[in-house]
Amino acid sequence: MGRAEERRARQRGGRRAAPKSRHSSAAAGVKPKKSGIRRLFSWKKILGTFFGLCLLGIGAFIALYMMVDIPKGNAAAQQQSNVYEYSDGTILARVGETNREIVELSEVPKPVQYTFVAAENKTFYTDAGVDLKGTARGLLNTLSGKGKQGGSTITQQYVKNYYLNQDQTVTRKLKELVISLKVDRTTSKDDILAGYINTSYYGRSAYGIQAAAQAYYRVDAKELSVAQGAYLAALLQAPSQYDWQAATDTGKALVKERWNYVLNNMVEEGWLTKAKRDAMEFPVPKEPKGAPGLDGQKGYLVDLANRQLEDQLMKEQGISRDEAEAQVENQGWTITLNIDKKKQAELEQAAKTQLTSKLDPDKRSVDKNIQAGAVSVDPKTGKVVALYGGVDYYKHFRSNATRADYQPASTFKPVILAAALEENAKTQDDKPITASTIYDGTSKRPVVDNGTKVGFAPENEDDQDYGDVTVQTAMNKSINSVFAQLGVDVGMDNVLEVAGKLGMDTTDLKAVPAQTLGTMGASPLQMAGVYATLDNHGKKVTPTILKSAEHNTRTVELPDPIGDQVLSRETADTVTSVLTGVVDDGTARTSVRDNSERDGQQVAGKTGTSDDNKSAWFTGYTPDLVTSVGLFGEDAKTGAQTKMYGAGGEERVNGGGFPAQIWAAYTFGVSAKNSKFDLDTDQGAAVQPTKSATPSRTPSRTPTQEPTTEPPTTEPETSEPATTEPPTQTPTTTPPTTTRPPATPTTSPPADGTTPEDPLDPREDDTL
Repeated sequence: MGRAEERRARQRGGRRAAPKSRHSSAAAGVKPKKSGIRRLFSWKKILGTFFGLCLLGIGAFIALYMMVDIPKGNAAAQQQSNVYEYSDGTILARVGETNREIVELSEVPKPVQYTFVAAENKTFYTDAGVDLKGTARGLLNTLSGKGKQGGSTITQQYVKNYYLNQDQTVTRKLKELVISLKVDRTTSKDDILAGYINTSYYGRSAYGIQAAAQAYYRVDAKELSVAQGAYLAALLQAPSQYDWQAATDTGKALVKERWNYVLNNMVEEGWLTKAKRDAMEFPVPKEPKGAPGLDGQKGYLVDLANRQLEDQLMKEQGISRDEAEAQVENQGWTITLNIDKKKQAELEQAAKTQLTSKLDPDKRSVDKNIQAGAVSVDPKTGKVVALYGGVDYYKHFRSNATRADYQPASTFKPVILAAALEENAKTQDDKPITASTIYDGTSKRPVVDNGTKVGFAPENEDDQDYGDVTVQTAMNKSINSVFAQLGVDVGMDNVLEVAGKLGMDTTDLKAVPAQTLGTMGASPLQMAGVYATLDNHGKKVTPTILKSAEHNTRTVELPDPIGDQVLSRETADTVTSVLTGVVDDGTARTSVRDNSERDGQQVAGKTGTSDDNKSAWFTGYTPDLVTSVGLFGEDAKTGAQTKMYGAGGEERVNGGGFPAQIWAAYTFGVSAKNSKFDLDTDQGAAVQPTKSATPSRTPSRTPTQEPTTEPPTTEPETSEPATTEPPTQTPTTTPPTTTRPPATPTTSPPADGTTPEDPLDPREDDTL
C-alpha cells in the first residue's frame, strides 16, 4: 500500500466523515432521491403520455374514417312545410315549397364563381377539402359553448349543407371533417363548388344562387355581374344581418366591407384586374318580395313568429341568427300563434276604414307614402293577439309593426313620469315630483340643471306658451318644455334606465335632454310592451306572438312573457291614472273620449307626433287590452323617411287623428265593456278628475260649478293659472320649479274657471 493510500485509510478510520452534499453525491455517482411530485411527473412520462394520446387520437380518427361513409344527399329531403296556426288551432298559413332551383356551374359566369372562392376559401382549388386548424377551433368553441366560428372550407360547408345539418355538436363536426376528406378525393372541385352555391342559404327564403339572383337582383344566375356575385358571396356570412334593405347602418357598413374584401381577394389571386375592380360600384339589391301564400297580413305574422322562435333557439343553443334561421325555415315546424282571429280581423278592418280608405294617391301624392303599423297585446298574459304590419305583405315587405326606425315622440313622456315617480325625484327647488307638481310650460324655455342652462330649450306645438301647469296638465297637452325640464330633474340616466326596464332598446342612446322628446327609434311592438307593463301594474310584459312551437318529437320551451316587477305598483298605477287625463281632457279626447262606440271602458293612453311630422302615434289601453298604433311617412320609391303633411286631406297628421281613430275603432269593438282600472294610487286624473272632464264621466272638482256638457270650441288652448288645478298632495301655492315668475294667462278664462279647449282639434305638440 502506498503512502497516499495509507493516509486516506487513516483519515477514514480516524474521524467522522463530513455529510455528503447533493453535489458530492452526484460526483460520487450516487443518484439523489426524487420528491413525490418529481417521481409522479417526469418529462419522460409527460412525453410518453403525449405521444400515447396522439397515437390514440390517430387510431380513433382512422377508425372513424373507416366507419363513416359518404351518405346520400338529403338537403332537399330536409326541406319540409312549416304549418302556422291561429290561437284556436285553425290554419293561418302553410309555408314549405323550398325556393331553390339547381343550376349547372356552367350557367354561372366564371368570374362570379371566383367571387365565392375569394370570399370563403382562397385555397379551395389546391387544398384537401378541410381546414384542420379551423375545424379544431370549431370543436373547441362547440365544447365551450361559444357557437359558430369561421374557418370551414367550401368543401366542409357543402358537406354540412348537403349531407349533414346545421347542428352545433362535436359528432356532427367530426363527421363533417371525415366526409369532407372523402368528398374531396372522389368529387371534382367544380362539382363541389356547384353543390356549395346551389345548397347555401342566402336569406329572403332563397336557397341556391339562382333563387338568390332572383330575390336580390331579379335576374337569372347566368346574368349576374361580378359586383352582384361579390355581394351574394359576401351575404353568405350573415344573410339576415347583411340584407341591404333590412340592415342597420352597422350591417350595411359590414357587408360593404366584406364586398370590398371579396373583390380585393380576386385581384390578389389574379381573377380580376385592378382596373375593373376600381371601376365597380356597390350593387344595391332590389326591394324584397313576399313568399307565395303570405299575402295580406299573413307574411307579417309568420315573420314575427319565425323571428321569435329563432331568438329562443339562439338563446338555448348559443348559435348565430343565420344558424337559427336555417333551423326554422321550411324545417317541418308546427307553430301556433297567439293571434286571435276575431281581434285580427277587427284590427285589419279598423285600419281600412279609418285610414287606407281615406288615402287617395291620385289626388294627393303624399298619400302613397303613408305606412301604418299596430300591435295589440293582452297585458295579463303578454300575448300578441292582433298585428297590422302594412297594407299587404306583397306590397310592403317590411313590417311596420316591428320596425324601430321612427321616433315614438311624445308616447315616450309616460316613461319620463314613471322614472320620476320610481326614483322619488325632486324639482330644482327640491320639491317632490307628483302628478300635481307645478312646472313652467313656456315654449322655448331653457332647461336648467342646478342653476345652469343646459343648452336645450324645446319648442311647444305651434310655439304655444302654457304658463304654470301641473304635470297632469302637461301630460294632457303634451307640453315639451315641461317634460324636458322634468327629464333633467329626474336625471336622464335614470330615465333611460327605466326605459330599458320597460322594454325599449336603449343600448346606444346618450343620456341627453333631447331624448325627452322621444327622439330615439321604437316600434309599435316595443311601445305596446312598455304600456302593457304599466297596465300590468309594473310587472314586465314582453309581448310574444308564439303560443307553441313543435318539431317532430321536440317542443321548444318558450319563456314566460310575464316577468319581474320592474316598477312599483304605485308608480305604474299613477302613470295609468295620469294617462286617463290625456283621453278625457287632452290630445286624444276627440277620437277616443267622444267615440260613439265607447261602451263605458276606462281608457289610458298617449298621443305622439314626431319632428317634421314623419311619424304619428297613439298607444293606449283599457284594463284588458293594450294597442300601439303608428303612422310613418316613407318614400314609396326610396324608403327614406318623409313628412306626412296633407296626408288624407289633413293639414297635419297627429297622434290624436288617424292613429287614435284606428285604435278606437278596433279597441271598442273587442275590449270588455264597462271595464275599470284597479289602481293603487291617490294621484292623477283617474282619482283626481281634471277640471274639464265631462260630468257624465267624472264629477267636477268644484261642486259649486255649474256642469257643462262640452268645453268651449271656439277659443284656443291658453295658459292656465295654478289655482284651477285639481287637489294635490302639495299645496297649489308651491312656487314653480324654475326661477321665472308665474305666467299670466294670455286670454281671460271663462266665468266657470275652466280653461277653454277645442275638442275638435286633435293637434299635437311633439315637434322638436
